[in-house]
Amino acid sequence: MHLGDYALNFTALSSVETHPSKLFYGWYIVAVGFFAQIVFAFHLSSTLSVFLKPLTEDLAVSRGLFSLLRSGEIIIGAVMAPFIGAWLDRYGVRWLMAGGALLAGMGFILLSQVTAFWQFLLIRWLLVTTGGAFISSMVISVTIARWFVRKRGRAIAMATLGQGISKVSIPLVAAALFIFLGWRHTWSVFGIMTIVLVIFPAIVFMRRSPEEIGLYPDGIRSGPSEVHESRPKRDSRGEADVDTVWTRREIIHTSAFWLLCVTFGMANVGIAGLNLHVFAHITDMGYPTFIAATVMSLIAFTQLGSTLVWGFLSERWEIRKTTMLMFIIQAAGLGLAISTHALVSIYMGFLFYGVGLGGSLVLQEVIWATYYGRLSLGTVRGLAMLITLGFGAAGAPFFGFLFDATGSYLISFVLFTLALLGSALLSLLARPPRKQRLAIARQGIS
Repeated sequence: MHLGDYALNFTALSSVETHPSKLFYGWYIVAVGFFAQIVFAFHLSSTLSVFLKPLTEDLAVSRGLFSLLRSGEIIIGAVMAPFIGAWLDRYGVRWLMAGGALLAGMGFILLSQVTAFWQFLLIRWLLVTTGGAFISSMVISVTIARWFVRKRGRAIAMATLGQGISKVSIPLVAAALFIFLGWRHTWSVFGIMTIVLVIFPAIVFMRRSPEEIGLYPDGIRSGPSEVHESRPKRDSRGEADVDTVWTRREIIHTSAFWLLCVTFGMANVGIAGLNLHVFAHITDMGYPTFIAATVMSLIAFTQLGSTLVWGFLSERWEIRKTTMLMFIIQAAGLGLAISTHALVSIYMGFLFYGVGLGGSLVLQEVIWATYYGRLSLGTVRGLAMLITLGFGAAGAPFFGFLFDATGSYLISFVLFTLALLGSALLSLLARPPRKQRLAIARQGIS
């Protein structure tokens, strides 16, 4: 029996078995998303930062120029996002993820063979970044949001735990692999893991929506009316509509879309810059490499430990206020971390920063899904990612070139702290859009 036949049979069996005592199929989607998030972390700035010093030294490139690599990756992801989002709404996720994992895995393996920076850059951009976009957090979260409404926060949080676990372990694992294999073959290990952990599970288990196999969100069996009753509560300006379809034109004419893009875009500038440069920042202060690795692991560990908490909070508190709290905690932690060279304060500051960071992926995905529903979520998130990643693309080179000019990361970190406080304020201004109001206004104009 071919793999495709097995996948089809698996789908058929899943659609027939709907007994309430069985585990809701959406949790299989979450499990595959968990593994995809583990390997997606291999693409991130926090992972690349561990390689920054050996790469820049071996390939003879400045930190500022090296940072442009990450900016290019972010821009590529931003340009691809609207097309990926539209694909998700129309065709689903299975083959997109499988193809992306194969492409990225091959790219990681090829990174072990580079001898010049331009080779490293091309492989990262053409293979690793392109493939990574197909297994990105957006792809996973959009898919999970279609399978869950009432339990959306915890489901997205559980999948995001994979990225948190990977971030916790990567600095220490990479440091150990550097000793035994060197930085080149460490990339090969990441490539093999990407291929093994994603391709087969994605082909066998991933599905676009519960309706595709005769189910309803959250495992509800009674039909759309019960799904409607279980939707997340909103403030007085509107309630979530899981069945609303938004066009691109309608999306970009809502103020909520632009406010959310600016809110998360401002934060992305600093997150991208800090993730890439924090390892070097700690060592520049005179601390050994191991201490820098523990700081990164601390950020990742607190991010991991708080992810589920933010997921449950998003189901119980108003999402705007929860998001504001997340940004304030991040800003307070970062402010403490950069206010002194004392190691205890650095640890405490980045601990609180990590707690706030734990909500960044979860709350961002929850608020978009809550405001715009399930059916057009890929389109909405694709358009938003084009803008928010565009912001993030400026982060890494901004930190890098400012360091080249001043010999310090202090100014960059101070500006990032102020940006987080700005995002906290803006998150309160972004109220849920009402499609009915848009339609009435459009009729009045005509």
